[in-house]
Amino acid sequence: MNRSFLRIGVVVIGTLALVAILAPVLAPYDPHAISGPSLEPPSSRHPLGTNDTGQDLLSQLIWGARSSALVAVLAATLAVSIGVLVGALAGLLRGPVDIVSMRMVDVFLAIPALPLLILIAALAGPSRATVIVVIGLAGWPAIARIVRSQALGLGQAGYLEAARGLGAGRGYLLRRHLLPALTPVIVANFVNWASAAVVLQAGLAFLGLSDPTEISWGGVLNRALDHEGIYFGSQWTWWVLPPGLAVSAAAIGLAFLGVALESRSNPRVRHA
Repeated sequence: MNRSFLRIGVVVIGTLALVAILAPVLAPYDPHAISGPSLEPPSSRHPLGTNDTGQDLLSQLIWGARSSALVAVLAATLAVSIGVLVGALAGLLRGPVDIVSMRMVDVFLAIPALPLLILIAALAGPSRATVIVVIGLAGWPAIARIVRSQALGLGQAGYLEAARGLGAGRGYLLRRHLLPALTPVIVANFVNWASAAVVLQAGLAFLGLSDPTEISWGGVLNRALDHEGIYFGSQWTWWVLPPGLAVSAAAIGLAFLGVALESRSNPRVRHA
C-alpha cells in the first residue's frame, strides 16, 4: 500500500512540477493578456475557455502551478527550518532550553491557526511574501514537537555518547550526527507541510488575501465566484472546476508522498 502511495504521489507531483517548470513553454497565451472574447466556451483556441475579461484559463491554470509550487516549497522550507532548529536544540540541550521551547510551542499550538492566518494576512496586506511567511510560521510548532521527540531518543544513542566523551561540542553533534539522523523525519514533515501550504495558499487567495496581480489557482477561483450567475450556466465547468481539481490533485499527491515517507521514517507507523 505504501509503495502504491509513493508511486501515485511521485507521478502526480512530478507532473505538476514539470508543468510549473515549463509554464512559459506550455501556456498558449500570456495569462494576463486578453486573448479572446469574454466567457468563450472551450474551443481549439482556448481548451478551457476564457474568463470574464477574455483571459485564457488554460494559461492561468498552468501558471498557477508555478505559483503554488513556489509558495509550497518556500513556506514548507521556512516551517521546517524553524521547527527543526527549535526541536533539535530542545532535544539535544534539554533542561531549561527544552522547557522554554516546548512551552512556547504549546502556546502557538493552542492558538487557532486558520483565524490567525487570515487576520495576519489581512493586516499585513496582500502579497506573495506575506502568504509564504504566514503559512511558514503556522507550521513550525507541530514540526518542532515531532523533531524534539525524535531528538530525545537519538540523544541516548551510543555513538552520540561516544562523541561527547571525545570532546565533541553541541554544534558538532547537531551538525554531524543529529541532523543527518533526522533527515527522514525532516523530509516527511517538509512534504506534509507543503501539502498544507498548497491548500492554505489557495484558501487565502480565494479570500482575496494574496497579491491580486499574481496568477494562482485560488485567485482564479476568487475571480470566478465574484462573477454573478457563475453557477446558472455552464461557465463553472471550465472556470471553477479545473483549478479546484488542480488544488485537490496537488494536495492529495503530496499527502500520499507524506504517508509513504512517514512510514519509512516513523518506526511506530512502519511496524503498525
